[in-house]
Amino acid sequence: MITMDITLVMQIVNMIILMFVLNAVIYKPVLKVLRDRANKLQGMNDGIVKLEENARRRQDEVDSKMATASGKAKAALDGARAEAQTAGDLRLAAIKAESDAVKEKELSDVRSEIASARQELQAGLDGFATAMAGKILGRSL
Repeated sequence: MITMDITLVMQIVNMIILMFVLNAVIYKPVLKVLRDRANKLQGMNDGIVKLEENARRRQDEVDSKMATASGKAKAALDGARAEAQTAGDLRLAAIKAESDAVKEKELSDVRSEIASARQELQAGLDGFATAMAGKILGRSL
């Protein structure tokens, strides 16, 4: 059974003093450490968000620069192809003109040889015809 005497009052006073002492010595420092830790974590999370945003912006810049560089490279490649095609066409036209000139010269030479051969044959034709007629007839004409 519980008796009501001075020890009960002393125990209550002792508990109240212990509560204030523990509050000052343990609870408040622990709560302060927890608050500091929460603030530090929040600061780190804010830093992470800023770094991620910065990384995203830099990646967008790199992507846009890569797209620009790719466009320039494609334009340069297309220009070089067009130049090479034009140079090839000009060279091909020059070679074709040269081959046409050589062909015309050769045809002209062949035609002149044919004409000279025809003249030689025409010149010798009268003598040949007379000789053949003489051989066929068996007498000289």
